[in-house]
Amino acid sequence: MELLMASAIGVMTAAGLYLVLRLRTFPVILGLALLTYAVNYFLFSTGRLAVNMPPVLRNGVETHTDPLPQALVLTAIVISFGMTAVVVMMALGTYLTARDDDVTLPPEDSTEREGGA
Repeated sequence: MELLMASAIGVMTAAGLYLVLRLRTFPVILGLALLTYAVNYFLFSTGRLAVNMPPVLRNGVETHTDPLPQALVLTAIVISFGMTAVVVMMALGTYLTARDDDVTLPPEDSTEREGGA
């Protein structure tokens, strides 16, 4: 099970980095989302994968899982949702202004390089 989780985290991280390095804004947003999912899975797996164990120790329960990674993942989900919403609005504003979602810089004007105004 640990090998499957580690592989999933590695594949999502690699795909997220690949998409972040694209020259369009929509793949960059998808790449950031994949990276946040990979981090969430990593944080969740730090609590050790346990099946049918309660997150809180109660009377009559001898073993439990660590609730801290679950709380961290819940917080990270909320933060990543807000971050994604802000990035989408910034990308939409840029697209509506420039009518293109390309993130490369425009070529420099030759008069600016020569010291012109």
